[in-house]
Amino acid sequence: MIALEGQLAKLMTMSPVQLRSLWRDTYRSPAPDIGPDLLRRGIATRLQERIHGSLTNTTKREIKRLRKRVERTGKAGNMHAISLKTGTRLVRSWNDKSYHVLICDDGFEFEGRHYDSLSHIAREITGAHWSGPRFFGLKKRSGHQARSRTNG
Repeated sequence: MIALEGQLAKLMTMSPVQLRSLWRDTYRSPAPDIGPDLLRRGIATRLQERIHGSLTNTTKREIKRLRKRVERTGKAGNMHAISLKTGTRLVRSWNDKSYHVLICDDGFEFEGRHYDSLSHIAREITGAHWSGPRFFGLKKRSGHQARSRTNG
């Protein structure tokens, strides 16, 4: 641990040329065209990952999903949103008709169209404003998690 702290402290005194060289050694690829501060941060991250481990694949997927949402909408959304596995199918009966929603990496698919929100789908089905998670049985009105009706 002390060795890591020493390496991280040494980064602060390195010149841009030294940082680019260390980046090449650390990542086994040329340094991107970024400033010394970002080079330091990237190298520090990799050094810490070697000691403490990297992010889990689930966390990496969530970051990727949020990044895509920010690129599309400018908003990341609620970090405490309900987490459903990709490929899960939600089924909801409404007015004697069954509706199926597929959970995708970056949102939801309903009747061949992509949606960012279950609430938008609930509105399509009912014509009225609904909480999408509540409409599909994922949350109770009080906000507590309910047993979902999913087929995976």
